[in-house]
Amino acid sequence: MSRRSRAGDCPPYHEGVTPAAVDGIESLLLSGVRARCVDGDLRSSRECFDAAYRMAESEGDGQAMAVAALGLSGLWVHEHRGVMAAASIEARLRHALSVVDPRSPEALRLRVRLAAEADYRSGGHTAVLAMLEEARRADDPTAWTEAVSLAHHCFLGPGQSETRHELARELVAAGFRTSCRGDLLMGLLWRTVDHVLDADPHAERHLAELRGLLAQRDHLAVGFVVRAIEVMLGIRAGRLEQAEAEAAACAEQGTRAGDADAAGWYGAQIVAIRWYQGRIAELVPMLAEEVNSPTLSAVDNSYLAALAVAAATAGDHRQAAGALARLGGGDLALLPRSSSWLVTMHGVVEAAYLLGDVEVSAAAYELLGPFTRLPMVASLGVACFGSAQHALGVAALTMGDAQRAAEHLQMAVRGNLAMGHWPAAVLSRVRWAQALVLRAGAGDAAEAARQLEVATSEAAELGMVLPAGGVPGGGPGGGSGGEPGGGPEGGSHAAATAAGHGGRPPLMECRREGRRWRIGLGPRSVHVEHSLGMAYLAILLANPRYEIPAIELAAGPVARDGTAVDTGTGSAQPALDEEAIRAYRKRLSLLQEEIDEHESANDVVRAERLRAERDWLIDELASATGLAGRTRNFTGNEERARVSVGKALRRAVTRVAAADPVLGEELRMTLRTGRLCCYQPK
Repeated sequence: MSRRSRAGDCPPYHEGVTPAAVDGIESLLLSGVRARCVDGDLRSSRECFDAAYRMAESEGDGQAMAVAALGLSGLWVHEHRGVMAAASIEARLRHALSVVDPRSPEALRLRVRLAAEADYRSGGHTAVLAMLEEARRADDPTAWTEAVSLAHHCFLGPGQSETRHELARELVAAGFRTSCRGDLLMGLLWRTVDHVLDADPHAERHLAELRGLLAQRDHLAVGFVVRAIEVMLGIRAGRLEQAEAEAAACAEQGTRAGDADAAGWYGAQIVAIRWYQGRIAELVPMLAEEVNSPTLSAVDNSYLAALAVAAATAGDHRQAAGALARLGGGDLALLPRSSSWLVTMHGVVEAAYLLGDVEVSAAAYELLGPFTRLPMVASLGVACFGSAQHALGVAALTMGDAQRAAEHLQMAVRGNLAMGHWPAAVLSRVRWAQALVLRAGAGDAAEAARQLEVATSEAAELGMVLPAGGVPGGGPGGGSGGEPGGGPEGGSHAAATAAGHGGRPPLMECRREGRRWRIGLGPRSVHVEHSLGMAYLAILLANPRYEIPAIELAAGPVARDGTAVDTGTGSAQPALDEEAIRAYRKRLSLLQEEIDEHESANDVVRAERLRAERDWLIDELASATGLAGRTRNFTGNEERARVSVGKALRRAVTRVAAADPVLGEELRMTLRTGRLCCYQPK
C-alpha cells in the first residue's frame, strides 16, 4: 500500500499487526487528520488520535504510534496545559521516538515537536531553529511545514518581528507544496498575527483575506483566532458593550474547537473592556481565582499583573503588592518574553503607579525602553492596551520625571490614534495632561486643559468613565480604601509634583472672599461660588494630613489642634445655609442664558458642562430644602454625615475642575473622603 507520513495519514502495514487492527488504526488516524486539518476541530482530532495511539501501542505498531502522537500534540505549541497533561504528551512523543526508525520522517517530526515544546516553555529558540534547519535539508514537505509553524509560535515575543515575518512567508510557500489547506491557512494566519503585533496599518487587509478564505470553508481553530482578533478590533474602536457580547460568542467557538485558550482569551478581553469602562476593580474575585488556573499558558503572567491592577484600584494594596512581588520572583527581568509579556508589563506599570512603587516603575521603564514602537497586544492579537509609549509615560510619572512622561504620553496619543485605538487614546490624553500639569512649562496648563476637554468629550461618546486623578476605575469614593478622591493617598502624582519643588510639595489653599472662594496652588488660583462642600474643603486644606471625621465637618469648624466638637446625636445643621441657597438660585437663573449662548455658537462641550451644573444645582437645592422651600436639617448620625459630606466635597471638586481642570486634578489626587476625611499632599 502507498502511504504518506503526514500526521494522521495511514502508516505502513507492519508485520505482526492484524489487517483488522490496521483498518481500525487507519480509520482513526484519517478521522483525526480530517478533524484537525480540514475542519479545525481540535477536540475531535484529539479524541481520534488518542484512540489511535492506544490501539497502535497495543498492536506494537510504532509508526502509527508516532503519527498518532504527533496528531495528538495539536496544531499549536503547548496545547496540553497542566503538569500531568504536558508530561503525558511528552512521554508519548518520546516513547514513539524510541520505537521508530531514527532516520524516518516521523522521527524527524517527533524531534521537531519536542524541541518546540521545550523552547516554548523555556523562552529559548536554539533547539527549534536547529530542527528547522534539519527539516529544510530533509526535503520532506510535511516535516518542513510543521517545523516552520512550530518555530513561528516560539517567536511571538517583542523584538522578534523580523524572524516571525520570514517564517510566515516561508510557511505560506510551504503550504502550496503540501497541497494541504490547513498549512496554507496557518501561513496566512501567522502573517496576519505578525502584522497585528507590529501595529501595521495594513493588518486588517491580511485579516480580510483570511476571512474570505474561511467564508468559503470554515476552519474552527483558525476561525476562532480570527474572531478573537475581531473582538480586539471592536474594543479598539470603542464598541465596548458590543465587543463584550462578541467576546462571549468567540469563547463559545473556541470551546467548540477545543482550543485550550478559549477561557483565557475571553478573560483577557473582559479585562480590557472593564479597564476602559473604569470597572476593573469588579474583576478582583475572578482574577484571584484565574491566576491559579492550570489552563493558563506556562509562560503567561498577564493575569497576575491584571490582578495587581484590579486589587490596587479596589484599594486592596496588600493583595496588589503581593501579586506584583510574585511576578518574576520580584525581578521583572526574569519574566519570559512571551506573547503576553507586553500586556504583563502594562499591568505592572499601572499597578506600580497606583501603589506609588518607584522601584518597580523604574525597572519596568528600563525593560520597556527598546519597544516604544510596539502596541501592547496579548497573545495572537486577542486584546490590546494601546501603545507601549503609554506604559513608559505612566512609569515616568511614578518616577517623578514629568518631562519624559509628557514626551512618552504625547507619542502614546499619536500611536493610539494611528492604530485606531480610541479608548487608549482617551486614557493617554488624560495622563498626558497630568504630565503637563506636573511639568508646568510655558503653555503646559493650556495644553493640559485642552487634552482633558478632548478626553472628556470622547469618553462620553465611547461610554467610558474617565479616571479620577488619572487612575482608571477610581474616582471620588471609588479608589484605594476609605472612599479616596482618586489614587493611593495622592500617589505618584503628588510625589512627582514634589520633585519639582525641592522635595517639598506646594500646599493648596482655599479662603473665603465674599460670596466666593479663592482656591489655589502656588501661582495658580480660581474663584468658585460658595457651597457647603467648599466650606468643608477649606477646612481640610487648612489642616493638611490631619484626618477629620466627617461628622465633625458636618457639625461645624474643627480646631487646628484637633479639639473635639460636640456632635451629639441631637445636633442638627442646615444642609445648606441661607446664603448658599440664595447663591445657588441666582446662579441657576443665569445658567439657561449661558447654555443658549453656547448652543447657538455650536459649542456642544461647554453647553453640556453647563447643563450638568444646572442639574447639579437643582439636585442640591432639592436635597437641601423641604416643603415650601424650608431648609432641611440632618442629624449627627455618622453614616449620614459620611454620605452627605462626601457628596458635598465631590461636588465641590467637580466645580473646581470645571473652573480649572489643573486644580481639579490636584484635588482628586490628594483628597480622601469617608468617615475620616483628609487632604494628603506628598
